[in-house]
Amino acid sequence: MKKDIQIPVVENVYIAIVNEYNDIYKTQDWNAYIINDKDVDLEMILIVTSGYSEDKMTSIFRKKLDKLPKKSYAKIELMQEDLFALNNQFKVTFFEGNKMFDKTFTFRKNTVNLNALQPIPLMESRGVLVK
Repeated sequence: MKKDIQIPVVENVYIAIVNEYNDIYKTQDWNAYIINDKDVDLEMILIVTSGYSEDKMTSIFRKKLDKLPKKSYAKIELMQEDLFALNNQFKVTFFEGNKMFDKTFTFRKNTVNLNALQPIPLMESRGVLVK
């Protein structure tokens, strides 16, 4: 029975934490984004985020997007720099056509920093990417 369950593999969907300038507050902010680098739209995207370490745990944050068009991205949340000392986990569930996909993206503690910045697909920004 268990062998009949097919779990589809998530490809071309990423989570990025991007360091960008905030024009309103004149500050450098870290923002988390979901990126859809597929040639199809994603529907009913659910994102559950949390941070944890051996002795600390953040509250759970949930975000829902009705649709994420192909070759696009959307902001998930503003990230406080204090969170980068923790493991930050993003559990993403979405529908592509009639199939449900699920993947957990984890940013290990202290891996998000200015020295780790790289170009982010589809965005004209630099940040830390988890595939």
